[in-house]
Amino acid sequence: MAGASTDGITVVVARQVTPGREADFQQWVDDLLAAARRCPGFVGSGVLGPIAGGSVWHVVYRFDNAERLAAWEASTHRTQLLERGAEFMTTVAVRRFDGIEAWFSPQTGPSGAPPRWKTFVMTAVVIVLLQFTLSTALHPLVGDWPLLLRTAAVILPLVALMTWVVMPRLSHWLRPWLYGGRPDRRTAERG
Repeated sequence: MAGASTDGITVVVARQVTPGREADFQQWVDDLLAAARRCPGFVGSGVLGPIAGGSVWHVVYRFDNAERLAAWEASTHRTQLLERGAEFMTTVAVRRFDGIEAWFSPQTGPSGAPPRWKTFVMTAVVIVLLQFTLSTALHPLVGDWPLLLRTAAVILPLVALMTWVVMPRLSHWLRPWLYGGRPDRRTAERG
């Protein structure tokens, strides 16, 4: 991953869990993510359960840069956890996203990113609405601060909300419009 963005790397791992071993998997993933949280550069994580009747879980974690992610992935503790988990699960796909790409690159589905004009429209509308809302809500607290600090007080939560809350949901909800009739992507990186 040399030369990757320094905006952070998000990894999504799809894991097929043996039926009846879901409790073992949930304990395992709790242990895995607890170990990741102790690593330098860890930003956040999450787990998405399978769709009704399915057995594929998605584990998502993020590190602040490629080097720290590589250190986590090469760690002895992670290797041991993966060996333990092999008893009740298999990895079926691994996807890596850096920076803003994670907002618009679906794990499966239409190939490539949506048209730039659609990402521009969606992103611009969200930024204007969030910036207005946060500026209005925070003004009583930061109204007398120097301009740089006031700006940071709005922009930092705005980017966090866009990265982890708004854009992932909005790009999912608006997927039919964003990708409008483009063919599904059927390939995924295997890991």
